[in-house]
Amino acid sequence: MIRGLSLRGATAVNMIDMIGVGPFITMPLIISAMGGPQAMLGWIIGAGLAICDGLVWAELGAAMPRAGGSYVYLKNIYGPNKLGRLMSFLFIWQLTFSAPLSIASGCIGFARYATYLRKGLGQVLFTQSLHRVIPHVGTFDVGLEVTFATFVAVITCLFVTLLLYRRITIIQRVSGLLWVGVILTVAVVIISGITHFDPARAFSFPPNAFRLSNEFFLGLGGALLVAIYDYWGYYNVCFLGAEVKDPGRTIPRAIVISTALVAVLYIIMNTSVLGVIPWQELSRTADSGERWYVISVFMQRLYGGWAGVVGTLLVMWTALASVFSLMLGYSRVPYAAALDGNYFGIFARVHPKGRFPYVSLIVLGGVASLFCFLSLADVIAALVVIRLMVQFLAQIAGVVVLRIRQPELPRPFRMWLYPLPAVIAFTGFVFVLFERKNFQKEVVYALVLLIAGVSIYMIRARSRREWPFGPGVSSS
Repeated sequence: MIRGLSLRGATAVNMIDMIGVGPFITMPLIISAMGGPQAMLGWIIGAGLAICDGLVWAELGAAMPRAGGSYVYLKNIYGPNKLGRLMSFLFIWQLTFSAPLSIASGCIGFARYATYLRKGLGQVLFTQSLHRVIPHVGTFDVGLEVTFATFVAVITCLFVTLLLYRRITIIQRVSGLLWVGVILTVAVVIISGITHFDPARAFSFPPNAFRLSNEFFLGLGGALLVAIYDYWGYYNVCFLGAEVKDPGRTIPRAIVISTALVAVLYIIMNTSVLGVIPWQELSRTADSGERWYVISVFMQRLYGGWAGVVGTLLVMWTALASVFSLMLGYSRVPYAAALDGNYFGIFARVHPKGRFPYVSLIVLGGVASLFCFLSLADVIAALVVIRLMVQFLAQIAGVVVLRIRQPELPRPFRMWLYPLPAVIAFTGFVFVLFERKNFQKEVVYALVLLIAGVSIYMIRARSRREWPFGPGVSSS
């Protein structure tokens, strides 16, 4: 594969992944979780967790700059012929669900904002829900919802797949163009909010807003869960490690720069919106369709209908950019696993001219298109919990394990203030997992997914005489 991604391109890829449609549709959810503008703590503390965890990714990415990111890290940390074989398989297993859902959620966000321009796109054509009670687990709900906007989401997904069907050097130029639109969107929102900012409205805290009660911490946990979803993407460059120039320097810098810039932009942007739209109004929209295009309403209220249209188009551009970056990074993971013999061999195929994993890209785009037909009411919570339990916590602990087991491993970048950032990130993610209202449902779902993944691996490993039933396989 071609090492053609520079620091500028890597930072752009990360930022357009981070600043997707998420922050433009989740603000009402965070405000509702904490019941007031103190919800800004969610974005502030979330930024701290993202930076701490980013330093984990930076050390691992610089030390092992190969395609696949976490797949490579987990395999090598826990032993390529031992537990690492299972851990890397579990990462691919959860990614089978989380990656297409992440991409689909961006496409659906794109389509939801389009309903502001054409209300008829939101007309429901077909809806169906599956409700099952699973013993000792709880209820299992899956919803299928088809609207005209659903087809907009599917077309968006297929268009991005086509856009990515080319070599990395061309993709870098496309990423730069998309990045300009993303930054323009954030700048427009920030400038509009600041020039019409009302401090009394933005900081109208309810009584006992900061009283450290059980309700406060439950609300903070719910707000942090959404904030973590909004910040995710600071690690995207790690999945492209085999295509990064001078990865030992570029990967850590891209992670730190993109995370710091996005954190500043998020905090300023969300504060400026609170200075225009009262938090009580935002909280009320959390359970309504209006939350899907809060920025459109924000711009319309300030400048009129034409501004609402412009704001909508800018957010749609941002959503498109995020889907582009998500699909780019995730498409490299099945490729890396296939090269390693831990996934279907067809995913290891590389385009003869463009030299990119075209089979992995096409399959991912196709599955994500199908997922656009799902109702994603609980997708954010499910995605965050599953990935924290199966991937992030194991990886944070792994960076310490790797220091102990392989102290001689070349580390072009070493985590600042080691191991403090890892301890903070691990503690914060555990807090998010368990300090929320009704946290049990997502945690149990993640455990069921984890148990299913372990069972599938064991059956497969027994038939192939791999660890723990055989001597294992050689590392690739």
